[in-house]
Parts: sequence; C-alpha cells; structure tokens
Amino acid sequence: MRDLAGTARLTLAVLFGVLAGGAFASAAAQESAVQDFGPAPDAVARTAAWAVASHDAQGLPFVVVDKLDAQVFVFAPDGALRGVSPALLGSAPGDESAPGVGDRELSDILPDERTTPAGRFLAGYGPARGGRTVLWVDFATAISLHPVATNNPREHRLERLASPSVEDNRITYGCINVPAAFYEDVVRPTFTGTRGVVYVLPDTRRLEDVFPALHAAAAGSDVVAGR
Repeated sequence: MRDLAGTARLTLAVLFGVLAGGAFASAAAQESAVQDFGPAPDAVARTAAWAVASHDAQGLPFVVVDKLDAQVFVFAPDGALRGVSPALLGSAPGDESAPGVGDRELSDILPDERTTPAGRFLAGYGPARGGRTVLWVDFATAISLHPVATNNPREHRLERLASPSVEDNRITYGCINVPAAFYEDVVRPTFTGTRGVVYVLPDTRRLEDVFPALHAAAAGSDVVAGR
C-alpha cells in the first residue's frame, strides 16, 4: 500500500464522475472505477469518485485520509491525483473527538482521547504554535495536517513513516503527520490561497454512517441500474 504504482489509473478512475455526465454515476461505472484504482482501497476509491461526481468537494482541492492503511491521498479540484503518502495518525482508535479536546494542553489529553476524528471537514491554512502555518482540518478540535513532528526523538516518527507496516503509524495526539517533502511538494501548493475539503475515513464506524450522502448515492445508482 505504500508504493505509488497505479496512480495514473487512480486519476482516470476519479475522473469517471465527470465523464458520466450526471450527478451520480451508474453502479456499473462505479464498480469499474473501484477496480481501476490499483493500490487504493475501495473506500478511498468510492469516496474520491463520489466527491467529484456529486460535486460534494465544491470545486475545491480535496484530501482523503485512509486511517486503516495510514495513507493520505491529495486531489486537485478536477479529481486528478496530486500525490499519495503514508501518514501518522492519532494513537487511539476511534472516529470521534473527546469533548473540549481542542482547548486542552497536550499533556491533559488522555491516551484514549488521542483520536483522529472521521468525517468531512472544510480545511484551510492558518497560524499554529511556534509561528508555524498548518493546514487546519478541524480548528475546533485542534486537528491539522502538517509535516511530521520530530521534536521527541523517542517517538521515532520518521522511522514509523518509513516502516512498511501500518501498525506503528498510530502515535500522534490526533493530528495527521506526513513527510516534510510531501507536505512541501504536494500539500502546500495544492492548498495555498484556497480552502479545501478533507474526508477522513473511519476506523471503527461504518463508512455509510460517516458519509450518508455517499451511501445514498450508491443506493440510488443501484436502483437506476435495476439492481
């Protein structure tokens, strides 16, 4: 899941939504798109294709965060894939943020509260501690996407990103960490001067519960196809 092979097929699969000529593609086209996504998980393929076909991304660049495989997929407004990267995520499984977590100091956040919440977020650049600027995914819960933090060597975050396993990618307090080069080469130029949509896929809830509009669209296309 770490390699970038098949990204050309991924781009073509996302673009099927534009070529379909309707708000939602047919079930057959959707299934074909999923098959063409190469290394991307089905949930990522379906979410990205739906975001473009339904115009849910509102003509903005968007990101799909796959927590199960610890990957980040960045897309241009037209659905073209800009890049894929491994990511570090909240150390605790779960798709909700603890109440008031965004207003607390890191030292006050309990281990089981260090989750990366699932859902659809309108993201944008803004100031952060230390004079930094980060891509705020959800300002209210203090969840951002930023270059990997290396201030605590004992956490071995760089090594975790480089590891072929996803088992060691859960280490943050909830923020999404990506390699610095990926952030500078892909994330920053994609989102500088504009807002964007971030879709964080669940790891404990069902996809259709987090994104009911996606589920409704798939169900509607099944009806049209006579399924």
